[in-house]
Amino acid sequence: MRPMSLPIATESQEQRALFQWAALQAGRHPELALLHHIPNGGSRGKAEAARFKAEGVRAGVPDICLPVPRGEHHGLYIELKRKFRSRISQEQAWWMEELARQGYCVAVCKGWEEAARVIIEYLERGTTDA
Repeated sequence: MRPMSLPIATESQEQRALFQWAALQAGRHPELALLHHIPNGGSRGKAEAARFKAEGVRAGVPDICLPVPRGEHHGLYIELKRKFRSRISQEQAWWMEELARQGYCVAVCKGWEEAARVIIEYLERGTTDA
């Protein structure tokens, strides 16, 4: 008999878990109140997709932004992925490369736990790097 495997969390479930974790950490790191999701993904009808594109939605922009400077970085962008069977698109790779060139810290994180670790490491750098 094969052991039963648990379902893999969706990207949406991972993201909700991350924001629940951030709310619990707000006392320790008040800057987490600025953490936000950039709603560029998802399925849309053609009319809604065209309207969003005209309003400035851009394919590939990372999912999460923490607009808090640390060291030489202006802020942190995270592309949050499922823990398994996930990869970044060409558009996402392009955005991450360009954001890094502009002085942002960027990361691809598989699962909310990895994203939480990246956020804590980023915040605990202090305001200047030695």
